[in-house]
Amino acid sequence: MNTHEIAMHIQTHQAPAVLATLIEVEGHSYRKPGAVMLFFEEGTIGSLSPGCLENDLQLRTSEIWERGLPEIVEYNMLSPDDLSWGEVVGCGGKIKVVLEPVQGQLYKLLVQASDRLARGEKLILFREAVEKGFAYKLELDPDLVLPQSKKHPKLSHSAKESLAAGRFMAAPAELTAFHTSFVPKPRLVIFGGGRDVVPIAELADRVGFRVAVADWREGSLHNKFPRAEQVICSPMEVVQRLGVAREDYVLICSHQLGRDRQFMESVIPLAPLYIGIIGSKARISLLLEGLEAPASLHAPVGLPIGGEGPEEIAVSIIAEIIQIRRVGSRELPKGADSLEGSRNIFGSGAEQADGRVQGFTEIVAGGLTRERRA
Repeated sequence: MNTHEIAMHIQTHQAPAVLATLIEVEGHSYRKPGAVMLFFEEGTIGSLSPGCLENDLQLRTSEIWERGLPEIVEYNMLSPDDLSWGEVVGCGGKIKVVLEPVQGQLYKLLVQASDRLARGEKLILFREAVEKGFAYKLELDPDLVLPQSKKHPKLSHSAKESLAAGRFMAAPAELTAFHTSFVPKPRLVIFGGGRDVVPIAELADRVGFRVAVADWREGSLHNKFPRAEQVICSPMEVVQRLGVAREDYVLICSHQLGRDRQFMESVIPLAPLYIGIIGSKARISLLLEGLEAPASLHAPVGLPIGGEGPEEIAVSIIAEIIQIRRVGSRELPKGADSLEGSRNIFGSGAEQADGRVQGFTEIVAGGLTRERRA
């Protein structure tokens, strides 16, 4: 999700903006429930479809902002007269989107979220329907404390059930509640600042990682990593200087066996999500000699795509890191479709699966629901 980028934009741009959240899907869809998108005068952040909904949603944003109230829009793209169009572009399905003007309490909490995300906190923004619009509460996740409602004392219990199940919230029809997870950008810590690292750092940044590059040679970092955090220190100091933690992804590629070994020894006890080593099998064997290889170790690093040259190898490495992030470290069985579990960029005829998101009841907020047929 791009919630971190959205929160940062709202904090740094004091201008009208409207937050769109995909809250329900019937059939199939380009994005899962919980996907968010921000509309503002100069453009957008994120997406909800391959382009089927965004123009219509953009047209609504001025009215939403001026009125200062949320609106729920329903798009019905299951028209029997045009099924083939929906199948081809991934827009077939019935989709509900809530549009919220980023004003008042929502604005303040999103600015607060940006600061807290920068500190590495995982957050949940919870909404509860009130007479006009939503009441908001921003809490830590997983130690979530949901708001209590005097009028509907069971709401908090129902919401907790929806969070635990990761599915739609089963609650009385007059209640409306949903939540959005705000997760800090994952961090890729790279030890070694050679030229082969440049496309890796650039691609990691483009797909949503914070990047930190460490090297003991000052000249190795000069002007090569403008968007990355840079640290010049010994291998043993990197862990402390960067605060390497369990949530990090680590890549070892200084091409200096002794230095890589020192860094490896300091990283293994921290058990990061991913440790990748660039190098030949023979070199990796020397590097790991006498060490107990952790389950998170990937050596040689990267998916076996037959890549050649720094750019293609970078694709292989970042693809593997994305796989670990999205589907875990399990290996696909022999003969299995390597794309199993992924979503076609143009949609799929299969039923859309529920993710661990943003539980919902039937939307009834002030009778604002509209249905659109694409």
